[in-house]
Amino acid sequence: MTLRVTNTLSGEKEAFEPQDPDEVTLYYCGLTTSDPPHLGHARGWVHVDVMHRWLEWLGYDVHHVENFTDVNEKIVARVGEVGDSEDDVARSYIQEVIRDMRSLNLKRAEVYPRVSEHVPEIIDLVETLIDREYAYESNGSVYFDVTEFEEYGELSNQTVENLDAQGNPEERGEKRHPQDFALWKAGGVAPDDIAEHRHPEAAPAADACQTAQTWDSPWGEGRPGWHIECSAMSMTHLDETLDIHVGGQDLIFPHHENEVAQSEAATGQTFAEHWLHVGLLETADEKMSSSLGNFATVEKAIAEYGLGVVRTFLLSTAYHSRATYSEKTLTEAEERFDRLKRGYERAVDTADNVNATTKVEDGDLREAVGDTREAVPEAMNDDFNTREALAALLELTNAVNRHVDDRNAYDYRGLRQAIETYEEFAVGVLGLPLSEIGGDGGEVNLAGELVELVLDVRESEREAGNYERADELRDELAAFGVEVEDGDDGPSYRLP
Repeated sequence: MTLRVTNTLSGEKEAFEPQDPDEVTLYYCGLTTSDPPHLGHARGWVHVDVMHRWLEWLGYDVHHVENFTDVNEKIVARVGEVGDSEDDVARSYIQEVIRDMRSLNLKRAEVYPRVSEHVPEIIDLVETLIDREYAYESNGSVYFDVTEFEEYGELSNQTVENLDAQGNPEERGEKRHPQDFALWKAGGVAPDDIAEHRHPEAAPAADACQTAQTWDSPWGEGRPGWHIECSAMSMTHLDETLDIHVGGQDLIFPHHENEVAQSEAATGQTFAEHWLHVGLLETADEKMSSSLGNFATVEKAIAEYGLGVVRTFLLSTAYHSRATYSEKTLTEAEERFDRLKRGYERAVDTADNVNATTKVEDGDLREAVGDTREAVPEAMNDDFNTREALAALLELTNAVNRHVDDRNAYDYRGLRQAIETYEEFAVGVLGLPLSEIGGDGGEVNLAGELVELVLDVRESEREAGNYERADELRDELAAFGVEVEDGDDGPSYRLP
């Protein structure tokens, strides 16, 4: 069965056909690093992770890129509360994102580009749009003229005439049309720009704005607009045309609509063949968001429920559907994961039992294995339907339990096939920690927390000039198999 995906651009479920039969380019709109990562962010991460895993299962070489937006007024609004500058705040939250990504057992993206690293590429792209007469300079800012791009509005199913104005009201006098959007913003960040995002604990707005990053450009000193960033980063690290572009449903307009316009206007090529959008995670009929303050952080959820329950919860609803965060839905996920884990453990324990032999054959168990091996690929090829894939694995668990409960001699071959099916699909594709190595996430999390504690002490020693002691701490971690690598963003580590 061919993989079929729901393409937001066409509004239909269609066959997935990458440009290269052996490779897939996958871009995911990452996080604006202005708040702690929450389960709404994790929902997108985990579903994209499973897309990555399934595409690899299908035999593709997956080139997966996810960005960090580290230049934004919301980040400036947190100066003084989290760090002493826009860059400090962004780096602090990027470190939290990386930690949470690792705790969620996500496959690593090929690269995680940051806006601040790609300003030259952004400027080049803006210059191209001006040269092709899709953009214009005004008072040191540059705007995209939406009336010049005939397909504008197709992704969000809107027309230019029916669109509201974009950008700050102060920009209106500089623009040809109210719907035009900024590619480059003159100057820095003004106190009014951060007023609605600023917390009481943050630095005075005027002081915070002094720390905002700016760059020289052909139009004067300024900052990139939000939308142009993803176009520049995705085309730098992937290609002018992406096979799959994923993001939250709340980004369809204006962010993704503007990405399409500026990218295709610059290159003359289709920007993304397939647009996939992840439904919002809601609580009390509102989307979970940092601005509403109704979020549960990834760190807290993992600590309270464990990795297996959190991933099961996030995958229990198809990616494109809205999901609800509540005690009821988490309890249901806990029950599902516990059933899967116990079923896997029973299959392992029983296969290793002396009464599991070659001459015992349970046709029902073997049939259930075969059914699962058909049902999971069928579900995953149906628009990455993780809910149905989980249901198929739970049916396998029922068959394993019946086999173990109903007899005293066991079908070793059938049990081995069941174990391999769990490991291939539940562990390998859905990323669930069923095995003893993965546990329920608790042991891994504790080990990671201890390593981070040691690394914090090591950083303190280095800051104090005690380099010899810092090296000793690194060597002691290495003796336990922990690989530490120092980078521009601070130390990172890998557990054995």
